[in-house]
Amino acid sequence: MNHLVHPPATMPAAPPSPNTLRELAELHRLPTDKLREKWTALFASPPPGYNRVMLIKRLAHRIQEIALGGLPESAFTRMDEILQAAGYDKLGRPGKKQLAAASGPFIPIPGTILTREWNGQTYSVLVTDRGFVFQDRPYKSLSSIARAITGTQWSGPAFFGLKGRTTGGKGVETT
Repeated sequence: MNHLVHPPATMPAAPPSPNTLRELAELHRLPTDKLREKWTALFASPPPGYNRVMLIKRLAHRIQEIALGGLPESAFTRMDEILQAAGYDKLGRPGKKQLAAASGPFIPIPGTILTREWNGQTYSVLVTDRGFVFQDRPYKSLSSIARAITGTQWSGPAFFGLKGRTTGGKGVETT
């Protein structure tokens, strides 16, 4: 299995070094483009479409993995087994049937908040393992939410910037 963690599992002999702590504190001050550059340097791959908060959390975890050591491969194997038995993929997303019902392959992981500005108003949608929540109401698809916002038929993933770009690409932000 290929996991993002490469350092061997070790128990740190001492607390994190001042350099590690400084590097962690610096993450919050970096602009998003610099966070993406840091991702590429630490993971040797382009960053996924995470929002800024998730990038910071994942980068902080990676910095600590490098400085203090990561989990053994057996821990990842066991986590994968548990996720699979519960019907989730390796990223904790619902299985294929549940995802198809939720609105297709463009759906981010549960817990993601999609934000879209439309006609001067900002709208936020929470991605859940059963679909979406918009204005405290559950929805099965992003398209139905886009329709509720605009009053017209839209591709939900396109409206929220998950598939290609919407008209002009303005106001689309995944957070």
